[in-house]
Amino acid sequence: MRRITIWLLSTVAALVLLFSYKTSTMGAGGETSAIASGSDGPAGSSWTGTDDGSGSSSGDTSSGGGTATGSVAQTRWGPVQVRITVSGGKITDVTAVQVPDGNHRDQEINDYAVPILRQAALAAQSARIDTVSGATVTSDGYRESLQSAIDAAHLK
Repeated sequence: MRRITIWLLSTVAALVLLFSYKTSTMGAGGETSAIASGSDGPAGSSWTGTDDGSGSSSGDTSSGGGTATGSVAQTRWGPVQVRITVSGGKITDVTAVQVPDGNHRDQEINDYAVPILRQAALAAQSARIDTVSGATVTSDGYRESLQSAIDAAHLK
């Protein structure tokens, strides 16, 4: 009976310690909020464009150009936000404004994944791009922010 009691108490203690362990992927500061990072949050899409002088008020960017910043996509590992540059109704550049960078592994993943996501977005001219293997969470956030930037720029 004594052995069973000692075994049970040591098992419970081990489980408590196991579930209270903080992994290195949680980053030094814990969760990051959109407000703390200075963004506008999910509704934070913005368009800064040039007018071609046609007088069109539909918001169509097909002949003008400018930049659109997508909303911040809050992911499991941190915020993701992109900015697109539009010229002649086409996406000419995609820049990652924010990506998770709480630890070395985040930086390593994003150094690999972000250029691939950028090339895919430029090739597709939409947010319908494939997930980068090993960077699923970042890819999902990138697509979400990219779509909100495309919507802000009124691209189809």
